[in-house]
Amino acid sequence: MNTVAIVQARMGSTRLPGKVMKEINSVPMIGLLLNRLSKSKRISKIVLATSKEDSNKPLIDYVNSTGIPIECGSEDNVLERFYNVAKKYEAEIIVRITGDCPLVDPKIVDSLIEKFISNNVNYASNVNPPTFPDGLDVEAISFNSLKKAYMKSKDKFDLEHVTPFIRRNEKKQFNLFYKEDFSGLRWTVDEYKDFKVVEKIFNNFHPNIHFDWEDALIFHRSDGFIAENENIIRNQGLTMKKGPKLYKRAKEIIPGGNMLLSKRPEMFLPEIWPSYFSRAKGCKVWDMDGTEYLDMSIMGIGTNILGYGHEEVDEVVNEVIKKGNMSTLNCPEEVYLAERLIEINPWSDMVRLARTGGEANAIAIRIARAASGKDNVAICGYHGWHDWYLAANIKSKDGLDEHLLSGLETNGVPKSLEGTVFPFRYNDYEELEKIVDNHDIGVIKMEVIRNKGPEDNFLEKVRELSLKKGIVLIFDECTSGFRESFGGIHKNFNIDPDIAMFGKALGNGYGVTAIVGRREVMEAAQNSFMSSTFWTERIGPAAAIKTLEIMEDIKSWEQISKTGKYIKEEWQKLFSKHNLDINISGISALPSFTFQNKSHQAYKTFITQEMLKKNFIAATSIYVCINHTKELIDNYISELEPLLIAIEECENGKDINDLLDGPISHDGFARLN
Repeated sequence: MNTVAIVQARMGSTRLPGKVMKEINSVPMIGLLLNRLSKSKRISKIVLATSKEDSNKPLIDYVNSTGIPIECGSEDNVLERFYNVAKKYEAEIIVRITGDCPLVDPKIVDSLIEKFISNNVNYASNVNPPTFPDGLDVEAISFNSLKKAYMKSKDKFDLEHVTPFIRRNEKKQFNLFYKEDFSGLRWTVDEYKDFKVVEKIFNNFHPNIHFDWEDALIFHRSDGFIAENENIIRNQGLTMKKGPKLYKRAKEIIPGGNMLLSKRPEMFLPEIWPSYFSRAKGCKVWDMDGTEYLDMSIMGIGTNILGYGHEEVDEVVNEVIKKGNMSTLNCPEEVYLAERLIEINPWSDMVRLARTGGEANAIAIRIARAASGKDNVAICGYHGWHDWYLAANIKSKDGLDEHLLSGLETNGVPKSLEGTVFPFRYNDYEELEKIVDNHDIGVIKMEVIRNKGPEDNFLEKVRELSLKKGIVLIFDECTSGFRESFGGIHKNFNIDPDIAMFGKALGNGYGVTAIVGRREVMEAAQNSFMSSTFWTERIGPAAAIKTLEIMEDIKSWEQISKTGKYIKEEWQKLFSKHNLDINISGISALPSFTFQNKSHQAYKTFITQEMLKKNFIAATSIYVCINHTKELIDNYISELEPLLIAIEECENGKDINDLLDGPISHDGFARLN
């Protein structure tokens, strides 16, 4: 019978790009696979089936040099690719081999083909269930069965993976078993750890590449052999989406997995979170698989009050790109933006610009210390990642636990900074006063408000204390700015600081932050070196100028505050209805809730998990944007209610852990392995 082995391979792997061309002893993996497979006595012809993507050119060029024919087809519809190859080469039996299995054994292939014929079946494999090591997978399919799958399969998963439809629907099947179960061993290559294991095996038998798989098994099980990939789950890639796959890859090469703790998947839904986006618009986000979600969560960590991809802001940025973002000369927009910020904050006289909130906080501290002539700082709130801030945790590891994130480590922070930063609790004026009296404080740095408002004239007392003691008062408005007023939220309390910082929403998604202050304080910047190349780029200031114009025109802070207030009211009704004790907090435009019991983190994980299934990015807090309409909010609330019914049952004895598909999300800083 005409038996055609179709090897599916491409360069565009999500977890390990270009893996099929990774070399072992100067030979690409695909070359090792094809060479080993060529020893089969039952295969009539071997064909490589890849996609039409330009990225596959190195693979195509190499396989062409071996003389093996190549057929190119759809990137995503692999089933169609297989059917077209089988039809062209008039295959009666199709043997499916994947290009990430260089240890494929021709003896296993031949044995399966023989069993396929002798048992008169339409589908045979050694993976249903598996007993051979992962990486020795072989499937044999009759042409008629493949044709039926091609004609009837509609599901994206079936089109991408070729045989699931056949396994579900074909009655005449056979599975090849080994005498022992070695399915827990991984000889396939999905990740770099897999590659290292396969490389060890080939190196052991070098230069012979035609060793028997059972000899490789003996070597694998020998003393001293370390399998770096033993914790990877078999066939995990079949159901894992592109985002989680890419994140697994990221954690191998990026300490912590990504660039921002607040965006780590572990903070939302470990092992399941989509992790990466392909595009975003309004309050909607599309992941790498093209799934659309409504963002009822952190909205880019609060960067987009005007929604993702605001057309007018993006148009200004596109014009900047056309004209040039950087040059030897300065961009005029930095002057125009500084003037606009001073106009919005008439108590101020001067402005410095930066790119990030952490930078803005560090710049403000440097200026304030220079102006006051004192090193010691009293803080209240979250102010970034720099040494000066984390110094609060040198003496006591939990010094910052009440300031947004717990568990912040101080490794790498000079121990000499101990005793320079002193946290105080919001609304605890006596605590602040005691710190000022005992520690020669030169700077008070605080968020004006986060989860609750000032009590007993707290802000007035802080301002009075700073003036009396000659202390520079800094308001960190990176989060609160432009959410409940046009400018800083301090305007609502008629308390003016010496310095204020604005970030996050200032550029509606483009990197720009501003340090705004009184002349007598800001002039100190000229006596301390603060300078950075990309503080002079043009995109951020240009985006900020347009963002401020639109915000003022539509009074965005009023819109989002009204929406946030409505969300809080609906939450309160819903949680009360289901007898759940929660604390609703945050400014109106940044509402959040917390379950008032030890199960909060598990309940939060459950909500995130189930809302994701309903195509919502949602947890327990929302950065409101102008695109969050009442209709969307009502839809979100209606989808949330069934989850609260389940949580109510858990409050009455059901185990929440039975409802979780994976680990509970992190609630603070934790090292990732």
